[in-house]
Amino acid sequence: MTSNPRGDSGERESIDSSWSAVLAHRRNESAGAFEAVAARFEATGLSPTDVMVHLADGGDALYAAAASGDPRWSDQYGGTLAVALLAAEVSALMSHLVSRAAGVRALSIAELLDDYSAVTVARELGVARQKIYGLARDDLNTHFIPTAPWRTP
Repeated sequence: MTSNPRGDSGERESIDSSWSAVLAHRRNESAGAFEAVAARFEATGLSPTDVMVHLADGGDALYAAAASGDPRWSDQYGGTLAVALLAAEVSALMSHLVSRAAGVRALSIAELLDDYSAVTVARELGVARQKIYGLARDDLNTHFIPTAPWRTP
C-alpha cells in the first residue's frame, strides 16, 4: 500500500465520463469515494443510463414496484442489491438538493436580516427568533449541481 496524501481529490480519469455526469451531485466527494459508487453500480450490472432513469424520476418507479406487492418486484431492476443501490443514490441526490435549498434559504435570511429585525424575519418564516441566526449564512456553496436531473440546463 502506498501513501498518497490528498491524492484522492484529483481528476476522475479512471471512470467513464458518463458516471461523472450522472453522479454530478457527488462531485464534492473524493475521487476514491466517487469511483467506489460507480464501481458498485457496475458490479451489479447497472449503467450510468440505468441510474439516471431513477434519478430523473426521483425514485417513483422503484417505489411503485416496491409497493406493488409482487414478490419479484426487484427483478426488473437487477435484483434487490441493485435496487438498494439505486434507492441510496436517489436519497443521496435528494439530500444534495435539500442542502442546496437550505443554502439558498440561508442566504436569503442573511439578506433579510440586513433590512429587518430577527423577530420580524422569524415571524414571517414561522420559526423561533432564537433559530433565525442559526439559519442565516451568507456563504452559498458553489459545489451544488445547477439543475435537478429532471430539468434541462
